[in-house]
Amino acid sequence: MDEAWLEEAAARYRRIGQLRARLDRAAHEIEVTVRSPDELVEVRVTAAGAIVDVCLAAGACARPVTELATSIKVAVGSAIDGAQWARRKIERDLFVDYETLTPHPTASRDPR
Repeated sequence: MDEAWLEEAAARYRRIGQLRARLDRAAHEIEVTVRSPDELVEVRVTAAGAIVDVCLAAGACARPVTELATSIKVAVGSAIDGAQWARRKIERDLFVDYETLTPHPTASRDPR
């Protein structure tokens, strides 16, 4: 292995670490808000998946318990999906220009 290739690999490794740290920070800062289809429940989550807030619409507690429970489950499920979508989008945006490190020219292609 030549020194230039090793230095490039080390620099890329450091860059990945920096990008991952930015991803983690952004995932904790960016929030997604979703509502149940019946609009009884609103859930706010971070892109990291942490629930920030749950709000019930006026009159939600007057609904049958099973109906309210279903609305909460649906809203939380949608919030999880929204958080995952947001994290993937942040990751794509951060790593869009990242190029993979090509194997060293003298590296063996035979794993044995």
